[in-house]
Amino acid sequence: MKKLFILPLLLFALGVFAQDLEGAWKLTHLNGDPVKDRECVKIYQDGYFAFGTRETGSNHFLDAGGGLYDTEGGDSYSESFDFFTANPGKIGTTTNYTISFVKEKMVLYYEQKGSNMIEIWEKLSDRDDALNGTWVITGRKRDGAIQTMTPGARRTIKILGGGRFQWIAFNSETKEFSGTGGGNYTAQNGKYTEYIEFFSRDDSRVGASLGFDYQVKNGQWHHSGLSSKGEPIYEIWSSYRKAYLEKLDKGD
Repeated sequence: MKKLFILPLLLFALGVFAQDLEGAWKLTHLNGDPVKDRECVKIYQDGYFAFGTRETGSNHFLDAGGGLYDTEGGDSYSESFDFFTANPGKIGTTTNYTISFVKEKMVLYYEQKGSNMIEIWEKLSDRDDALNGTWVITGRKRDGAIQTMTPGARRTIKILGGGRFQWIAFNSETKEFSGTGGGNYTAQNGKYTEYIEFFSRDDSRVGASLGFDYQVKNGQWHHSGLSSKGEPIYEIWSSYRKAYLEKLDKGD
């Protein structure tokens, strides 16, 4: 237990500096021990975060969580959960952390059930492209016509940052979780390709890739192609902040 108190002091002594959170991060150590039995990748973008965890070797989906985060200045950092499969009781609550950075590593220090916890995350990438952002689905084409939808408690989000993507379908009021998937992606010359690394509904989909056409028009992401079931899709995704958060703040 003593090493949990010593480690933050050592990190500060090495020279801590502020760093942009946006991009993709991988959990490498928990309480001083290397994380080898699972892979957990967290994406930060536009004030939102999401992570997905799979078991190494089997690719079995383990858990996912995400929501809004806040860097309050100094070494204060907090996460407010919209979804969390491992502990739905945390949905709607906020966890406070002490945060520090050393080179390309982020250290989160917090208390859990009376125990001190330390997570070390390594930045994978902060790659930027036209699709970087946190998006919420606001429209689908059916029978040749675009049907719009207004995001509410039940919503589907897709977050892209650092060359990684993750989609999540959930209901923040009922705490119902419908599914998630994620991995790497490329977006070039109007072609968007997802390379699946975890999928909560079907582990066998890991390793597959899906290609789509895309355009960003008037700030909206138009996304078309074939779904994982081979069915044609045309989706419209909007800025999560503008389509959901700002309207929520106004009480719309």
